Amino acid sequence: MYEEFYRLKEKPFSLTPDPEFLYLSTSHNEAMEHLAYGITQKQGFILITGEVGTGKTTICRALLNRLGEKISIALILNPFFSEEELLRYILVDFGVTPAGKTKLELMEELNAFLIHHSSGGGVSVLIIDEAQNLSFPMMEQIRILSNLETEKEKLLQIVLVGQEELREKLKLPGLRQLDQRIAVRYHLQHLNGKDIQGYIYHRLTIAGSGGEISFTNGALRGIGRFSRGIPRLINLLCDRALLNGYARQKYCITARMVLQAAKSLRDEEKSISIYPVVMSNRLAIGFGVALFIMTGFFSYAIVQGKFTWHFQHRRIENNAVGPVTNPIQTTREMNSEAEVYTIDRDFPYTIHVASFLTMGDAQRKIQQIKRFDMPVFISKYNFQGEKIWYRVLMGKFKTREDAFAVQKKIRQYEDIPYVHVIEAISDVEVGK
Repeated sequence: MYEEFYRLKEKPFSLTPDPEFLYLSTSHNEAMEHLAYGITQKQGFILITGEVGTGKTTICRALLNRLGEKISIALILNPFFSEEELLRYILVDFGVTPAGKTKLELMEELNAFLIHHSSGGGVSVLIIDEAQNLSFPMMEQIRILSNLETEKEKLLQIVLVGQEELREKLKLPGLRQLDQRIAVRYHLQHLNGKDIQGYIYHRLTIAGSGGEISFTNGALRGIGRFSRGIPRLINLLCDRALLNGYARQKYCITARMVLQAAKSLRDEEKSISIYPVVMSNRLAIGFGVALFIMTGFFSYAIVQGKFTWHFQHRRIENNAVGPVTNPIQTTREMNSEAEVYTIDRDFPYTIHVASFLTMGDAQRKIQQIKRFDMPVFISKYNFQGEKIWYRVLMGKFKTREDAFAVQKKIRQYEDIPYVHVIEAISDVEVGK
């Protein structure tokens, strides 16, 4: 929408991982160096971790473009496969048409390809993104793949890319053998203030800006505070701030425009965590009070410059006064766009997608998530007898493990990354 006004050839802050836009901060450059070293020196297992949105996938895509022609790469972006499906996918990505019917036959085909490729001086690399979603059997299958080797070197270099919980998962006793085989590890850090400025102007330049667009120092500080230095959140903020600038026909992006961008993103629930990390005490108190009033079931605390939040459980303390009503109240009048949620004790878990103060906003969210092949529900939520919230829920699950498995898949999508599993009977967010 704003590209023509700013004379840009493309959107500078798209959420799609594009290696052309990669900005090599100190941390990202070190991650690239670790990857390149582990692969070229045939170290076997390489681990790259980082918080959601820090640029892990972008680094992997950039690496694909930078490695030499003798590097053959299989890239797994969605690790929800069976063991046989994984082997078939790897073979296809390496350019081999799998003929085997069993896992053993597929392993033999893969081994034959790796030996042939290595004999010609080639290096074979398997990159698994979102590796924190791998099941234990799949983790074991990948460990077995690392056994494909000659007397001198590993035939397959395996790069595990995942979120922070992947590091914790690898510490579990059942994955000790896999963890001990990881030779190269690197954890991506957030961008600092200087890198945030460089990141923004780098992306603008790649998109075709000739220097006409500028961000004030206050705008840059606001982006740093609201995004916490996470590239994906920086993109969301800058994209919306440019839209605000376009609406005012301004080439200079101000702190006020960034604040309005953050508020609009908050209202759309695109990123609940887009709030200042470092603020003055007065401003922190003001934000905390406003957010508590507006959202009701989230409470925020800013302690020593760090932002935290927790889900406020609907529990009645011993000294509480007043009647307790069922937190999930359904009504037939809401059945125009989705089923009405009714509690099923045999399937007590559901996924909370979002909550809104108006039915119209809830229905717009429902239209957005209809692409998922599962039932969508809507319910009224009476928070402490004061405000009515319209909650969008997805699916009914017998066990919390089933619910978490679906939650992981949904969180891969950029537009709804903050879904949560709740137990509908007690209406308490479920922790792992």
